Order: sequence, then C-alpha cells, then structure tokens
Amino acid sequence: MSDPRMADHMPLLTTAWNAATVARFVAAKEACWARDGLGHWAILHNDRYVGWGGFQKEGDEWDFGLVLKPDAFGLGRRITAQALAFARADHRIPFVTFLLPPSRKKLAALDRLGAVPVGQVDYDGARFLKFRLETE
Repeated sequence: MSDPRMADHMPLLTTAWNAATVARFVAAKEACWARDGLGHWAILHNDRYVGWGGFQKEGDEWDFGLVLKPDAFGLGRRITAQALAFARADHRIPFVTFLLPPSRKKLAALDRLGAVPVGQVDYDGARFLKFRLETE
C-alpha cells in the first residue's frame, strides 16, 4: 500500500501508510470478520505475501476487492477465480459487487467474468464504477 503505483487507482488511499495506519486497517478488517463472519484474506503465493482481498459486506451486498503487490499483478485472474468459486459455494452470497475507480479503463476482465455495470456510487467521498456478478 506504500507503493505510489497503488494510489493511482485507490482514491481512498489518502494518508501515509505506516505502522499506525496498518494497525487501524487490520483492526477494521478483523472487525468485518467478527461482525459478518467473512472479510478480507491475506493472500500468499508460494508462502510469500502478495496482497489482500476478499469480500466485505456493504449494506446488504458483498463487495469483492483485490489489492496485489505490483510484482504479483499477474496472479489476479487466478486469485479472483478462487474467490468467486468460494462465493458461489457460500449461500450468503447470491451476487458480488465490484467497485472500481473511474481511473480504471481496462474493464475487459469484468466483462469476461459476466459482471454487468450498474452505475456509479459515492463511497467515503470518492466516486466508483459499480459492477454486479450473479453467483447463484
């Protein structure tokens, strides 16, 4: 999260990423697990941390997010496929949403998944493109 390339497509990443920020971030993600029984995972590849992602409850919807270290960008398709297989097997998740900043211009991967655009939303003061994918 401290790599400047990450901030290009993360409009909510507005503060310095340091130990205190990490502690607050982890506490917030753990609170999601406690509240909803599901949340984001730390993602490992060959026993090496490559990023984080998973499902977070936003109102009545489960939003999927994935943030990978730049040297792991090529793993996104495989990680997303595994996460969506998890969602399809979980009765709590009849569909997932994806929120992407308007700066993301390459959206073909969402189209290949079958996700459909449903409009734009404001989240914590930032505008996002919203997509929906049925899992049932």
